Amino acid sequence: MSNCPKDMTLPPDLTLKKGSGPVRTKFPIYSNSLPPCNHACPTGSNIQEWLSLAQSEQYEEAFQALIKNNPMPAIHGRVCYHPCESACNRANVDQAVSIHAVERFLGDQALEKKWPVRFDAEPTGKRVLIVGAGPSGLATAYHLKRKGHDVEIRDAAPMAGGMMHFGIPAYRLPRDILENEIARIEAMGIKIVLNHKVEDLLAEKVKGQFDAVFLAIGAHVGRGVDIPNDDPGKVNDAVSYLRAIEMNTAPKLGQRVAVYGGGNTAMDAARTARRMGADVMVIYRRDRAHMPAHDFECVEAMEEGVTFHWQRTINQIDGTTFTLEKMNIDDNGRPQPTGVFETVEADSLILALGQNIDTQLTKNIPGVEHKWDGTVMVNEQMMTGYQGLFAGGDMVPCDRTVTIAVGHGKKAASHIDAFLNKRIFTKVTKQPLIKFDKLHLWYKTDADQSEQPAIPVIKRATSFDEVVGGLTEQEALFEAQRCYSCGNCFECNGCFGACPHGAITRLGKGKGYKVDYDKCTGCEACYSQCPCHAIEMVAAEME
Repeated sequence: MSNCPKDMTLPPDLTLKKGSGPVRTKFPIYSNSLPPCNHACPTGSNIQEWLSLAQSEQYEEAFQALIKNNPMPAIHGRVCYHPCESACNRANVDQAVSIHAVERFLGDQALEKKWPVRFDAEPTGKRVLIVGAGPSGLATAYHLKRKGHDVEIRDAAPMAGGMMHFGIPAYRLPRDILENEIARIEAMGIKIVLNHKVEDLLAEKVKGQFDAVFLAIGAHVGRGVDIPNDDPGKVNDAVSYLRAIEMNTAPKLGQRVAVYGGGNTAMDAARTARRMGADVMVIYRRDRAHMPAHDFECVEAMEEGVTFHWQRTINQIDGTTFTLEKMNIDDNGRPQPTGVFETVEADSLILALGQNIDTQLTKNIPGVEHKWDGTVMVNEQMMTGYQGLFAGGDMVPCDRTVTIAVGHGKKAASHIDAFLNKRIFTKVTKQPLIKFDKLHLWYKTDADQSEQPAIPVIKRATSFDEVVGGLTEQEALFEAQRCYSCGNCFECNGCFGACPHGAITRLGKGKGYKVDYDKCTGCEACYSQCPCHAIEMVAAEME
């Protein structure tokens, strides 16, 4: 523990002219506030709550608290890019709490021990159709079911999961984990109809007597680019390629494969082609610092033998000869052509330049408006221009991640529920945000983040086995205990011990504390020592 002396006794305020005794100008109130991890989470997860339960080794209770907001923790613990950890106050001391690793531990425990979703909701008699069994559709169905509504999901694919199944490779998301988390949602009484392509949305709504519809179709249409090429048959888009791998219908790409793009889908396609035995190069028009893919994906691809041609665009393709033009990055981070060319040899090309939405289903529905990429415009209630038709996930303009899609599902379910009850959903005003400068850390222990094990690189490059392992129970418990509980009282008894006048009473475990304001002088000792800032000093009215 580092030395961090702190005098908690405040000097007297000599400006006050009211006798010789103590004068209270402020008084303390217990006030739980918003931790930055919760604030950063797209699903609105109450991270501090379930970490606190995990600290107490109440793992099923922690799981049930977690899934109030996020129904698929074993999936998210693997594929979420954990913005919560980027916001974690602990990073200012040593390293962020590995929130996603504890989430994965709880999710895996739930699957191993077959914990169900525990909820109690009276049936409302309302029916909702959801088109698309991806993360947004599944989350919307889950939250609507918890509100008592009857939900049916219809999907054109032969398996549920959407882009989680067809866009995320198995080495990042094992299929048994994906399928079992979906099965738990289905076991709540949610009907999932597969191999069913919805072609006339309004007709199916009427025929099924649905009261509302939520569109959650993934971005399955790969964007093309105009490259002079004498053999277009050697070009595949990344989404179609990843889907073909999943369906065991992978095309023959040859020994040398070029991947064009710098996003996470490009990394997935490159690492997948590498596992299929190809020599893979990634061609990207910007440098590494400006690539949209997360850097750890790039590092892992390099470790597995993928090579990178930075600041290059493909000018033309002649047989197996790819002519590349070198680019310069300007002051705004944009690539500019140089007129300097070079050639590389490749047998095939995978385009990973982004995805669009297929507008076939929605283009003729009255009131529905689209953007250039096919996404659907929605209002603040996530409703399209057609009454009772909602949309989320990849269907609307947003960053395309599993966690954002699940967050949309939770939000959409609240708005659909309000619509079904002929009211408007209003989100509860958020509490004050507690950042690092608001904490009173009179202790600053060094406790580094637990490392998740990874399989050897030589095995990774030839196998679809999961790359990153999970934490043991001991490691998960240690990691949960690293949480500072920012803004939320964890009953450390510091305020009780610091009060010089005995004004604070303990109410018992889980019940917090009570202040006797007849004894309190407003000295701020309790406030100053509260490490997590769960006490606020409020100005007292002067007589």
